[in-house]
Amino acid sequence: MTIPAQRNVAEPEKLIETLVSLAKRRGFIFPSSEIYGGINAIYDFGPLGVALKHNIRSLWWRQMVELRHDIVGLESSIIMASRVWEASGHVAGFTDPLVECKNCHQRFREDHLEGVCPNCGNKEFSESRQFNLMFKTFLGPVEDSAAQVFLRPETAQGMFVQFQNVLNSSRKRIPFGIAQQGRSFRNEISPGNYIFRLREFEQQEMEFFVKPGTDDEWLDYWKQARLDWYLSLGVRPEKLRLRAHGPDELAHYAKAAFDVEYEFPFGWQELEGIANRTDFDLRQHSQYSGKDLSYFDEETKERYLPYVIEPAMGVDRCLFTLMIDAYDEEEVRGETRVVLRFHPSVAPIQVAVLPLSKNEKLLPTSREVEELLRPHFRIEYDETQSIGRRYRRHDEIGTPFAVTVDFDSLEDKAVTIRERDSMEQVRVAIAELVPALSEKFRAASGT
Repeated sequence: MTIPAQRNVAEPEKLIETLVSLAKRRGFIFPSSEIYGGINAIYDFGPLGVALKHNIRSLWWRQMVELRHDIVGLESSIIMASRVWEASGHVAGFTDPLVECKNCHQRFREDHLEGVCPNCGNKEFSESRQFNLMFKTFLGPVEDSAAQVFLRPETAQGMFVQFQNVLNSSRKRIPFGIAQQGRSFRNEISPGNYIFRLREFEQQEMEFFVKPGTDDEWLDYWKQARLDWYLSLGVRPEKLRLRAHGPDELAHYAKAAFDVEYEFPFGWQELEGIANRTDFDLRQHSQYSGKDLSYFDEETKERYLPYVIEPAMGVDRCLFTLMIDAYDEEEVRGETRVVLRFHPSVAPIQVAVLPLSKNEKLLPTSREVEELLRPHFRIEYDETQSIGRRYRRHDEIGTPFAVTVDFDSLEDKAVTIRERDSMEQVRVAIAELVPALSEKFRAASGT
């Protein structure tokens, strides 16, 4: 399977609109609460979207935790003590500048405006004020300041707060990391670009604790490792870059930071951040909690607060990137063929089992093939519509291979494998189908 380096994609300004339609029609992404009018910047993920997100999570976890000896996992709570967010600086400083249009009274992020109100065209706005992005709620029956808590705006703080417990229970030594996947919430003033910026989203973050003085080396290591991961998912290299943060961009906790950026239809934007957080977080939590979060090195007899290198990404944004990067259109026999050229490792469905028709004579063999393949690949059995329409549907949802059972299969015990990208077809004995497909996946994955 050869995926073209250059693709005949839709015009950039139309691509997002095209993907929104495809994602809803084919079951990737639905507007949340749509029958009640929807909620801005909150989405539900349908059957194919859930599968794609699961694959992203699994591949990240495999790479970051299961294949390494120096990283362990954690699942911390979404609601944490309010003091956590005071110590981290989120209560005082996790804000965006908010202005209100004096004509239509819509509110916007000041730094996202281009001189006029995008809603009514007015040019007069209120004075800017800082708006905290954390969602507030209350624990218990009384809604007062003592019961106020927040939905976490990031997963990172759970890993810092549990640093000593993870260290002691896992018996790890520095350098080591803690990885986490989970939901975060940010009350964005101006979300936009579909699922690029959401109010409820899923993160994958890893905090890698290192000895001060080795942090620059580890930052170099992780920024390259994370860029390579996106390349391993089939993202086109010409659409990716590493960009260093300038001095004016650095967060208050960061010594240095890099973004893995992707060239979206709306420009180069962050796909993942890799930051040197120094010892800021452990120092803050030590101070606010009164607990000693330092590390004692048994070999060197040194005690110190570790520095932290943090790769942090959003699952939803990664999914969006993979869909944009995979989208292709081409002319086939006078018709436009839409293809999502997903890498086989992330494709929601890897193999479609397609009987040539709904004829009952084909059913036993087709089901036999389905059961043969299901333990080895992500399978969908599809017998509705003409075979041509089913091929086109699976092209559009990114299925790398289709296996067709026809009337000859009843006699020769063989089926036809069709490749998504080349549309080439080859006849294979049913008894050899699993190894034949496995070899095609290895070739398509470059392994």
